[in-house]
Amino acid sequence: MPKMKSVKAAVKRFRIKKNGTIKRGSAFRRHILTKQDAATRREQNSPKLVHSTNIAAIKEMIK
Repeated sequence: MPKMKSVKAAVKRFRIKKNGTIKRGSAFRRHILTKQDAATRREQNSPKLVHSTNIAAIKEMIK
């Protein structure tokens, strides 16, 4: 039986932390940030976590 390949798109987008939660990126951070309030831009700088209902699916893709 061959090994299962990981989904490379998921590997590039998610990182597993030591406590088992998964970090993800934030959307709307690439360009044209002048239209956003400063509060929105500050909020997008903070690390985001994947919702608990999606953790199992993402871990399966990253394996």
